[in-house]
Amino acid sequence: MSSVLGAAALTGALFMGAPSTATGEQAPVPAAVAKRTPVDINPLANRTWGVYKGSGDQAWTPYLRASGKRKQLLAKIALAPKAKWYGQWIPTNQVAAKVRDHIANAQAGDPEALVQLTVFRLKPWEEEACRRLPTAKEQRTYKKWIDQFASGIGAAHVALVLQPDGPFALCAPHGSQLPSQLVGYASHVFSALPNTSVYIDAGASDWLRKDPARALRILVPAGIDTARGFALNPTHYAATSDEIAYGTAVVQALATAGYVDKHFVINTAANGAPFNGYDYRGPNFDNAATCKTRGQQGCVTLGIPPT
Repeated sequence: MSSVLGAAALTGALFMGAPSTATGEQAPVPAAVAKRTPVDINPLANRTWGVYKGSGDQAWTPYLRASGKRKQLLAKIALAPKAKWYGQWIPTNQVAAKVRDHIANAQAGDPEALVQLTVFRLKPWEEEACRRLPTAKEQRTYKKWIDQFASGIGAAHVALVLQPDGPFALCAPHGSQLPSQLVGYASHVFSALPNTSVYIDAGASDWLRKDPARALRILVPAGIDTARGFALNPTHYAATSDEIAYGTAVVQALATAGYVDKHFVINTAANGAPFNGYDYRGPNFDNAATCKTRGQQGCVTLGIPPT
């Protein structure tokens, strides 16, 4: 389900630990050599979160042009950290430079600032992924694009959400795991960077009907072993409390399956008036209506600010 946020951003994210396990981190790995970081280190904590300020953010120009109360309200979006989306609309030979430029802008001269990015590159994906598998050419192009994206990140401190709408991997023709294997390639490449934390998308609690086993069917073949964890709610509007409970259950299921010390992030950009996808009655779930009044339900409004 493509999000109304599209290439704009995930404007809110809660970064959750693994409450039922030790807080050890799965460190980035150069090549195939495993390495562990000290268990008390959280790569996302105790650092500034970078905010991109430029025309690449859909809220930035309206914010600059606004005044008074409107400017104060737009600041809640324009000045919030966002996980910028990147996908196939950016050519392979341009993506590294665009990523470097975005990171430089968001860090604003502070190399220790954390930048948030979202990679949405797999093709075919969403409904098309249920009808056909990637061709050999698409597989090669995907890997080259991922490699270039990684070169653009370099040693920057990055929190990266990988392939939103993850549940579509479950509908690949004939049960093929090829799409998941390509996501796994990306997870390995990005996790090998020195300061990048990878979170593989696992849909949302409402999408998977709160079944941790379904999340594992997405995450395990997609490379959760190399990632720091998983992401919830990037394109849905489910309640943060539901996502925390579901994410905790998935962490526990992963640990039982041998994937310990995993963590999760929750998108809170649009779930201030939360609703489940199966309850929505509007015309377009991907672009659900914006709330117009306080107390209105079944509509999109800002959730908990990034934390």
